Amino acid sequence: QVYTVPVSKLPALHEQDLWTSLTTVVMVVRSIQHWNQTTHEVQFYITSLACDAHKIGSAIRQHWGIENSVHWTLDVTFNEDECRIRSLHSPQNFALLRRIALNALERESSFRRSIRQKSRRATMNDQYMLSVLAAALPNSTLS
Repeated sequence: QVYTVPVSKLPALHEQDLWTSLTTVVMVVRSIQHWNQTTHEVQFYITSLACDAHKIGSAIRQHWGIENSVHWTLDVTFNEDECRIRSLHSPQNFALLRRIALNALERESSFRRSIRQKSRRATMNDQYMLSVLAAALPNSTLS
């Protein structure tokens, strides 16, 4: 459930003038079903978008769709959240390499397993590693 309130209808927020173009406060209430238990989660957002709950709800769902597919996969497969690379351009470089590896593993189709299983197989089997690398190349003829 998505609820929106125009900022103009609320009491002044703390240091509101620092939030340029702030127009809407959003509250999202999620119900999550775990086997026999339902939990509720509430999140708040602020935005410069017009006060349209349907449009804002779609934007939030789209964001979490990306988070749940790409970022979750990167974390599960490559333990991205545990990475301690912090200096200079290294974090961006390794993030790019992880995404390239993820795309290559997703494109490789001869071994129908999870991305994690494909990754492990590529570390243990040089021939399979070559097929993963070949899958990453456009119009590849490597075999």
